[in-house]
Amino acid sequence: MLNNPAARRFVSGAVDPVARGLLRIHVSPDAVTVVGTVAAVTVALVCLPQGWFVAAVLILLFLTLSDLLDGTMARMAGTSGPWGNFLDATLDRLSDGAIFAGVALFGAFHGQPWITAAAALALVTGQVTSYSKARAEAVGATANVGIAERAERLIILAVAVLLTGFGVPYILPVALWLLGALGLVTIGQRILTVRRQLKPTSPPSSDG
Repeated sequence: MLNNPAARRFVSGAVDPVARGLLRIHVSPDAVTVVGTVAAVTVALVCLPQGWFVAAVLILLFLTLSDLLDGTMARMAGTSGPWGNFLDATLDRLSDGAIFAGVALFGAFHGQPWITAAAALALVTGQVTSYSKARAEAVGATANVGIAERAERLIILAVAVLLTGFGVPYILPVALWLLGALGLVTIGQRILTVRRQLKPTSPPSSDG
């Protein structure tokens, strides 16, 4: 979320003309969402395993604009709604998975199994974190808690990957193990939160 008014104006000034131009040539917001996801997955699974970390982070950062672009287009076209939110959220998880998988493959290709293991743990806990929130809402509860939600996970990983690309040692495995640990804590927090909301009440006494 862009909570700073100046930041919102800056981003809007860059995104709005592009959104209007794409709508003018009949490109749909859904198409932008899908193309952005395909591009992000491709970059993650091609650049990260090869160790092209700086290029990967810069390209993926540019591609995150598609998240802003498709939403802006939907608002301009008057088509914002549950379907767009569902598609965007679902494909976001696909992109996230590809990024962690790309890092795991880097570890496998370069003889660093601790990176592969840490990336796998971070990937699993990240996906379960997202699933737990959706599942909580499906059963009538909320799970909007956690020390490491999606934005925090991606920021930590992006910084670690970028610094690794610039030659900083050890930062990537440390960040990945940290993400895995924070993910486990977040899952526990959400389980406890939902348990408190859905804890069965004691049946009434039948004395008498």
